[in-house]
This record gives sequence, C-alpha cells and structure tokens, in this order.
Amino acid sequence: MFAACADPASLGDAMWFACFLTTGKHLNFYAAFGVVLLLLAITAPAALALGFGGAVLARTRGPLGWIGKGYIAIVRGVPDIAFFLFFVIALDQGLEYLRHLMVCPATDGPVYQGNDFVVCPAAKVPLSTSPQWVHEAYGFGLAVVTFSIVFGAFAANVLFGAMQAVPRAQMETAEAYGMTRGQAFRRVLVPQMWVYALPGLSNLWMVLIKASPLLFLLGVEDIVYWARDLGGSKTPQFTDYPHGDWRMWYFLFLLVFYLAFTKLSEAVLSRLMRRLTHGQATSGGEAQRRAEA
Repeated sequence: MFAACADPASLGDAMWFACFLTTGKHLNFYAAFGVVLLLLAITAPAALALGFGGAVLARTRGPLGWIGKGYIAIVRGVPDIAFFLFFVIALDQGLEYLRHLMVCPATDGPVYQGNDFVVCPAAKVPLSTSPQWVHEAYGFGLAVVTFSIVFGAFAANVLFGAMQAVPRAQMETAEAYGMTRGQAFRRVLVPQMWVYALPGLSNLWMVLIKASPLLFLLGVEDIVYWARDLGGSKTPQFTDYPHGDWRMWYFLFLLVFYLAFTKLSEAVLSRLMRRLTHGQATSGGEAQRRAEA
C-alpha cells in the first residue's frame, strides 16, 4: 500500500481507488487467482492419470474390470456438490480416526458422540497448534484429491470410449506381426486413442475450469470468496474504505477472467487437435491432407 494511503478520507477519487485496490484483502484476492490456476495445474494431470487407470481397468475382465466400471459409474452418478461435501468430510474424519487409533488408543468413549465427531487433540489433522499455512495447505490438498477423483471418473469414461474407437483390426495386425498384447496396447492403441479422446477431454477441461469456484464450498478462500467479501457493502464503522454493494462489479471481473481463460484454452486445444490429427485416418486428418494438396 502507498504511504499516502494512511488517511483515506483525505484522498481524491483516483488515489482512493488505488489505495483501495492495494489493501491486504485485495492482495489476497489477487493471490487467489494463483490458487485457482495451481488447482487446475495439479488436478488436470492427476485426473487424467486416474482416468487412464480407470479406463484400463474397465477394459479388463473379471474383478478388475468391475472396479474400473464401478468407479466410473458411481462417481459420475453422484451430483458433484453432494460428492464434494460428503467425500471431503468422510476423508477428513477418516484420516483423523486412523490417527486417533495410532496416537490415542487408550482414550475412553467412541469417536461418534451423537452428532459430534470427537477425537483426542493429538489426533487432529492438522493439529490445532499448526501454523495457518498448514491448515490452508491441508484444505487445498483435500480439494485437489476430491477434484481429481470426480473428474478422473469422467476422464476414464472418455478414454474408455476412445480406446474402443481405435479399429480392432489394427490391434490384430500388430499381434500378427509378433507384438504382445501389452506392446500393441502401448505402441498402437494408446498413441491413436488421443485423437478420439481429445474432444471429450477438451470439454472436460472446460467443465473443470467452471467447477473451480466449488473451492468456496470446501472452505478454501478462492476468488469467489474474496469477491463476495470485498464486494459486499462496507460502512465506516468496519473499514477505512466504505462503499456500497459492489459485488456485481467483482463478479463481472470474474466473468471476464473465466471467459478469457476458456478462450485461451480453446486456442491451445485446437492447435493440439490439429497436431494430433495430422496424418491420421480421421475426418480432421483428411481435411488437413486436402488443404495441403
């Protein structure tokens, strides 16, 4: 904050807004954009890895196939908000219960006491004495795990369909040339399935971007939290920068941010699609060959 901001009442309009937009809360608001981008950067590859594993399991026969198909069906069948609220609480309490059994085995009484979940103080995750950044990192970690599991199921469904779309004749030809099933899977099926999977994964990436405000429901102070807090009416009794209800302007700024980010994503994904379809026996590859002829 500028030195001139010490007395907001004496500032002109331009300087007042400059000081207002550089308060500590606004700096947290700007940092929250980094939190959202970090969530997307971690969740996207994690969900893709889970999705690939789920798709591979779903292609197998027997119990492993049931696990893969069950993961896809169950997670996709539960509303995102319900899963987010239930799973985070269940995971948090599960970790504390396991820690309770390890560090406080002699504690009398059950952990479930009516509607309350009570563990010994030493079993809290994180500990109540931990620094604030530890609590924030823990909440962010729970959010990453939850997002990855949810969107991993959708990615698994997309990748499973893409694997099925690769012509079976190519796999049979690879095996006829002496490749094992594993070699044919790695060298023939996996490289080609991305052409069929990318449209679905592109849509899933867009949905993931739009779902990032769910961080607010998980207790993470994201951009939606700060926009609502900063945009709400402020009176002189509670702040040096009183103002009316400005939430519309803050949420309009978020709208512009998300539209710009999705537009950038579309450009990158379109270029990636052109690269993947080059030389492929698909409509996109055929269109490229006609354009180059």
